[in-house]
Amino acid sequence: MRRCSLAFALVAALGPAGAADAAVTIMGGGLGRECYLAAELKRETGMSLEVCTRALQQETLGRRDRAATLVNRGIIHMQARDLDRAIADYEAALRIDPRLAEAHVNRGIALLYRGGADREAVEALSTGLSLRPSRPEIAYYSRAVASEMLGNVRAAYEDYQAAAAARPGWEEPIEQLKRFSVERRPVSRG
Repeated sequence: MRRCSLAFALVAALGPAGAADAAVTIMGGGLGRECYLAAELKRETGMSLEVCTRALQQETLGRRDRAATLVNRGIIHMQARDLDRAIADYEAALRIDPRLAEAHVNRGIALLYRGGADREAVEALSTGLSLRPSRPEIAYYSRAVASEMLGNVRAAYEDYQAAAAARPGWEEPIEQLKRFSVERRPVSRG
């Protein structure tokens, strides 16, 4: 039952589709830019997937824009609740650009949603955080949920705090923090 309530907390915090709002910006125009806008603005998924796929197949994209378009298509797959395809797109993006923070963060979120890979999700989210994602609060919050599922309450508490600090006014991590109580114990010296 605990897993369900924590997963629900993640869904509530990130929205019904769990897209994480961590799209990667594509500069300029074309289908790659349209794919980015579709992911960022949560447009209708069928047409958006087609735009992203056409961008990948038909446009001449640089390495960074190709990786970004894969991440953005992965986000749309997550919106459609097709986690396996989302993960495949994030992993393809990482083969092109292993330093793309949003690919790691979104992969971690997808692994968390899919279930059964909480440790791998924590690793992906930690890597993403080390690479400075555009929205670190999403990564901290997601890692907190995964840590709590693994029974690492202290790490979860610290990440909920970090999520709240990274995005002041975001109610979800503040609500999660209310479930915790902190006890100070004297340290024995010996």
